[in-house]
Amino acid sequence: MKSKQSGITLIGFLFVLAIAAFFGYMAMKLVPSYIEFLGVSKAMSQVASGGVEGKTLDDLRRDLLFKMDVQYVDNATIKPKDITLKRSGNGAELNISYDKRVAFLYNIDFLLHFEKSVMLQGNVGG
Repeated sequence: MKSKQSGITLIGFLFVLAIAAFFGYMAMKLVPSYIEFLGVSKAMSQVASGGVEGKTLDDLRRDLLFKMDVQYVDNATIKPKDITLKRSGNGAELNISYDKRVAFLYNIDFLLHFEKSVMLQGNVGG
């Protein structure tokens, strides 16, 4: 009685391994940027939940940049001009919008765009 072999060949296995390695390398390059954005989100939530009564935009930027430093956000990632304040009705909204370029292979880069807004409690000064 003959038995029929089934399974993947060595060449097929190497092909699957190469594809898995490619996507694993891509994940290794991109995941730290998303973890950094989680730190930015956490710092923004901390600033929003803290007292903002009478603080200016510069005070909020300074406080936010300090909290992001504690969250291990790279200083070169977010510049003070990326942090804006939008007033609406009886509240204010703190916005961060920035782009991050991640080198991938040779002349191929990923351009990631991150944006987050939180409502501030209290009266923000001039």
